[in-house]
Amino acid sequence: MNIHLTAVQLIRIVEGVRNVDDLTTAMAVVAARLGFQHFALTHHVDVLAAGTSAIRIHNYPVRWADYYDRQALGVSDPVHRASHVTSVGFCWSRMPRMIPLTAEDRRVLALGREQGIGDGFTVPAHVPGEARGSCSFANEAGRPMPHKMLPMAQLAGAFAFEAARRLWSTRGHLPTPPPAALTDRQRDCVLWAARGKGDWEIGQILGISEETVAKHIRLACERYGVHKRTSLLIRTLFDGTITFGDIAGR
Repeated sequence: MNIHLTAVQLIRIVEGVRNVDDLTTAMAVVAARLGFQHFALTHHVDVLAAGTSAIRIHNYPVRWADYYDRQALGVSDPVHRASHVTSVGFCWSRMPRMIPLTAEDRRVLALGREQGIGDGFTVPAHVPGEARGSCSFANEAGRPMPHKMLPMAQLAGAFAFEAARRLWSTRGHLPTPPPAALTDRQRDCVLWAARGKGDWEIGQILGISEETVAKHIRLACERYGVHKRTSLLIRTLFDGTITFGDIAGR
């Protein structure tokens, strides 16, 4: 097998789609060529509540998909949570080494296996300012994992999710990137607040008055349309203005 040629072919399949139906058909073809029975491109949200704003296409068994959506498992799915701690694709069998699995997690995974979703491979898709997402390929329990095809699954999954983002943006469902929301000084104040410092301490660190710190944070709240500092910190983490690494000081 010419791996490079196969990878190029898979990428061209997903890049050439013109609408959601095309993408759904293309992904079924891609999954089969990779050695998988099923695929799912999705945002990690309550898809029923999000409606058409959330990326969501798959060919999972209907009964499992209906149960999954009714229970809003897109939010708590252990596969989704595991994808939040890595930047590359992973086999689901690795999840116990990636995140702590609860009894409920194990129950959900067992239910999935009963409905024809056994082991799989998930490619994370994280874009600052948008809900996290992923592209997953899966097989029924007992079917061998096509390990030799996983590097291509990584590439195909990444390009497929980007194709989905392109289609959803043309439908007006994904936001256009906004300009930087905060000034440098406002960001400094928010960052030190995220590190647990009070206004007086932040003022001492930055060489400004306590009142000026409070003003910067108030203006930052106004720019995000929130009233509480906790909400401000969540919004700045969500859109990448600050990161968990910034807060930890790494």
